Amino acid sequence: MSKVQSRKEIMRNSLNAIEVNIGKNGINDNVIEEIQRQLKDNEIIKVRFTRTVAFAKDEFIEEIEAKTKAQIVDVRGNVAVLYKRKR
Repeated sequence: MSKVQSRKEIMRNSLNAIEVNIGKNGINDNVIEEIQRQLKDNEIIKVRFTRTVAFAKDEFIEEIEAKTKAQIVDVRGNVAVLYKRKR
């Protein structure tokens, strides 16, 4: 992968991305650690929100973005695609 990827390339690569599920307990330190570990290994991951927490997904997305320093590439329905370039 090149150093700078276009949004289109990131979305194409997200088709096989690892998923992290956010359930009724929402976001906690363990979930953030798991997201960081997956981003370190994969660069691109999907975060799926269950219907029970979908009403607060925007708040959760902002929290994930702030704590992981990852970029939100796309949000469709209850799934957000995150990207963080490997160093």
